[in-house]
Amino acid sequence: MNKNNKLAVLTLGCAKNTVDSEVLLKQIEKSNYQIVENPNDANILVINTCGFIEDAKVESLDTIFEAIKLKKEGKLKKIIVMGCLSERYTQELKKEIPEVDRFIGTNKIEEVVEEIGIDFKNELLGERLLTTPKHYAYLKISEGCDNPCSFCAIPLIRGKYQSKPIERIVIEAERLAMLGVKELILIAQDTTYYGLDIYGKRKLAELLDKITRIEGIEWIRLMYTYPSKFPEDVISVFDNPKICKYIDIPFQHISDKILKSMRRGISSNSTRKLIEKIRTKIPNIAIRTSLIVGYPLESEKEFNELVEFVEEMEFERLGVFTYSMEEDTYAEKYGDPIPKEIKEERKNIIMTIQKEINLKNNSKSLGKKLKVLIDSKTKDIAYGRTEFDAPEIDNEVIINSTYSLSIGNFYYVKIVDYLEYDLIAELTKQRK
Repeated sequence: MNKNNKLAVLTLGCAKNTVDSEVLLKQIEKSNYQIVENPNDANILVINTCGFIEDAKVESLDTIFEAIKLKKEGKLKKIIVMGCLSERYTQELKKEIPEVDRFIGTNKIEEVVEEIGIDFKNELLGERLLTTPKHYAYLKISEGCDNPCSFCAIPLIRGKYQSKPIERIVIEAERLAMLGVKELILIAQDTTYYGLDIYGKRKLAELLDKITRIEGIEWIRLMYTYPSKFPEDVISVFDNPKICKYIDIPFQHISDKILKSMRRGISSNSTRKLIEKIRTKIPNIAIRTSLIVGYPLESEKEFNELVEFVEEMEFERLGVFTYSMEEDTYAEKYGDPIPKEIKEERKNIIMTIQKEINLKNNSKSLGKKLKVLIDSKTKDIAYGRTEFDAPEIDNEVIINSTYSLSIGNFYYVKIVDYLEYDLIAELTKQRK
């Protein structure tokens, strides 16, 4: 191995970028390059950027400038920037940051591989080098998005919705199972739209059914579902014990005025009916949602509607974003009239309410025996998750135990205490 053939990949942004980086890393793994984690140890650095909102752009640019420092110090010989930021602002970035050797957009892994100086291997299609813990992996079922949300630049960056064929996804899932993956987390810009573009109808339920048949996969988690035109047959799939009783639905708002302006394709009344239907037909379901505060047309009246909605629904999991105006989106014409400090105040109000809801919801688990998957551990403490929690964004189960717990294994635990975002547990027995 040539000492100059060391390469690092830094991934920013969402889980969809994680999958893209893993596909790239698999190609590199089969070359004469040594993959290293620390950019300080690398000769070539690939930065997979996010350009979704302003904060993500800033993080991406900061990372690029840090890399340029390393290059000026002689530690890096080459910097390649790929992903969403690069796709959207290629010409501007080339002009403003000439120190970067190449800017490459999204869905162009072959170009990245070529720029690195290795041959793209078609036989590796569908294979990845996992960067997550080996017991869970993200499964990206499509690219792009056809939804016309006024605030979102993703269709401008990643293009129209492109479903992967069912057979290809199943093969990828089978390969992940062979690697020891036990939990698959389905992702896309809109998972419930899946299949409409290539099959003429939504096929998410059929896809889920096929994945449940794969030996070794024990949990299947559904992320990024879209509330408008939610497919009824998906709800029935939750009867399968492999499908986690967890669903991620970003409602974004509840005011009819705001929903219409956001072009979400759903009303306040329909939103409530959907939530009621899901909770009725899938008992014990944990609904995760995300909301946007500070949208240009959001007055105190609309914000108070949102507050009342959060208090009424008592969502099991909830996140809040402050509005970020993105150029060339439909909502750009409204400007960005709400001051940053008011946006932050509104976010804090909702998150304070949600903390109390979390505490109330977590109290219901006291004394229960729950199945958990261990994600990490120290000498005395193990950290796991229930089926009601996605990795990195949701609650953890903290197990204060001297028992020998193995990362990536399932155990049954008894909940003995609770916090706002965590459950405290004791080990009962390992599931065989």
